[in-house]
Amino acid sequence: MKKYGFVRVGAIVNKLVLASPVDNAKEIINMLKKACGEGVSIVTTPELALTGYTCGDLFLHDELINKSEEALRIILEETKDLDIISIIGMPVRCNNQLLNCAVVISKGDILGIVPKSYIPNYSEFYEKRWFTSSFDLNNSEVRLLGQIVPISTKLLFRDKEKREINFAIEICEDLWAVNPPSNNHALNGATIIFNLSSSNEIVGKDSYRRNLVSMQSSKTISSYIYASSGIMESTSDLVFGGACLIYENGKLLKENKRFEIESNLIYVDVDTFSLVNERYRNSSYTSSAYDGDYKIIEVNVCDKIKTLDRTYKQYPFVPLTNKENRFEEILEIQASGLARRLIHLNNTKCIIGMSGGLDSTLAFLVIERAFRKLNRSTKDIIGVTMPGFGTTDRTYNNAVLLVKEYGATLKEISIKDACLLHMKDIGLDINDRSVTYENIQARERTQILMDIANMLSGIVIGTGDLSELALGWCTYNGDHMSMYSVNSSIPKTLVRYLVEYIKDNSSGKRKEVLEDILDTPISPELLPPDKAGNMLQKTESSIGPYVLHDFFLYHLLRHGTSFTKIYFLSKLTFKDSFTNEEIKKWLIVFIKRFYSQQFKRNAVPDGIKVGSISLSPRGDLRMPSEASFKKIIEELEKTE
Repeated sequence: MKKYGFVRVGAIVNKLVLASPVDNAKEIINMLKKACGEGVSIVTTPELALTGYTCGDLFLHDELINKSEEALRIILEETKDLDIISIIGMPVRCNNQLLNCAVVISKGDILGIVPKSYIPNYSEFYEKRWFTSSFDLNNSEVRLLGQIVPISTKLLFRDKEKREINFAIEICEDLWAVNPPSNNHALNGATIIFNLSSSNEIVGKDSYRRNLVSMQSSKTISSYIYASSGIMESTSDLVFGGACLIYENGKLLKENKRFEIESNLIYVDVDTFSLVNERYRNSSYTSSAYDGDYKIIEVNVCDKIKTLDRTYKQYPFVPLTNKENRFEEILEIQASGLARRLIHLNNTKCIIGMSGGLDSTLAFLVIERAFRKLNRSTKDIIGVTMPGFGTTDRTYNNAVLLVKEYGATLKEISIKDACLLHMKDIGLDINDRSVTYENIQARERTQILMDIANMLSGIVIGTGDLSELALGWCTYNGDHMSMYSVNSSIPKTLVRYLVEYIKDNSSGKRKEVLEDILDTPISPELLPPDKAGNMLQKTESSIGPYVLHDFFLYHLLRHGTSFTKIYFLSKLTFKDSFTNEEIKKWLIVFIKRFYSQQFKRNAVPDGIKVGSISLSPRGDLRMPSEASFKKIIEELEKTE
């Protein structure tokens, strides 16, 4: 999994014996062995895990510090054969100073020591009574258990093989400071931040802590692993809950259950490649001021992952939670963009081709919402149905009924005679069913819409969606063209959910027609139906399932994921829905169409960006029309 940038990271809360480092070492060893057995490559304990955080003035006794060093010696000896990098919280003496530190160990060696910077000394905290801040540290090395090791807050632990796997450390209060050390860690290349903490529990602090960790993970575009002391700390004045959290770029991947007496472990596979790609995209990120005086410690991060310990959404564009609010926001963005354009054009009329399919339905409903926002009559929405050779009674009737139910103006113009005449003019056989036959119909419809717009001093509203643009599934200068597009940032899988949301909030005939539209197969309806009038041409039979294409598109453009990795993620995500052969087949189709159809995307009309992905050549996607994809497919075909 390391070849795809994945590394399994973990957080331990050890069942504490307060002020008894050797007992704690034994428990930590058991947990490190457990973590190693679960395939964890890097794991952290809480702050001062060898002693406990609440030892108070016992930190000033040599016995406790000596026992801590002895406990570390035991851990080093007992874990020297484990393929794991461990981060142990303990007090460390250095040149007449006592520091609250994270000690990084692997295979019996101490790799580096990171001291705490911000020492809290307010409310219930009195750490300055015992510990010195890293700001007052004059040494760059320290002798610990006979090993001379670097000690600094500016240490980066970077994998020898994959530079993207690069971790750094901060301790508890460091995160709560105005300028956390992790800001600088990330700017210097750390993709993974570990925080050893002892965060007590008071009412409301849990949600605040979550928000803080999430925001720091998001700001630093990093994976942030947070481990805090458990309830076996002293309860003289405080209770500790043992909160453990793992975030990736602001998203919670894993958390534990707080207030557990026994030791516990959480772990997850984080994706360092996607984090680095996100940083490439964010010019503000690399423009930030930072101190680059860091020491790089090269480490061997073991690749022990057999099965990926994370899942991916089959519908990455569709929200999992708070759906109604998200759908409402999407529709408001679409409608508001159109309303603003109409204000600029002195409240012109809107002309839209109505096919009875999902895309034109959503675009029509967005226009209707924009008109409500502007307090305008829906009579100025001109819904044009243009029956052709492939139009079925079902889609025709649905298009007509939808326009009437919303009080818009209906126009019906058959394209059959015009297309037959054009076929005769260019010498195309009447029985021809090639792409020319199909495109003649698409361009005739677009010409009709444009001419009606001229007649009525209106604008043509485009209905094409993001998925169609990605695949080039549109006729150049046909349905490819409009005067303003409201669906250009909405993928096909999301279109269905938005129409369904509107349907669920409708009643009567409106609800009925929307239900039938949702049940209709996706089709351009350019080829004649069968003798019974049933639709023969189904889009997904030609170009593949949109659920796959939208998944491919999301990971390609949102994370810059390689196609071999997309194939790997797709096999994992759709293992119960598609065979590996089917996934590879449709991924190759996606690659060929995505690369070869850029010339269409270079000439698209203005359209509203709704989500994080857009294909507009004026905004999110600038690529040459001649980019080669031969080697990409060759590599993919060899991938198991």
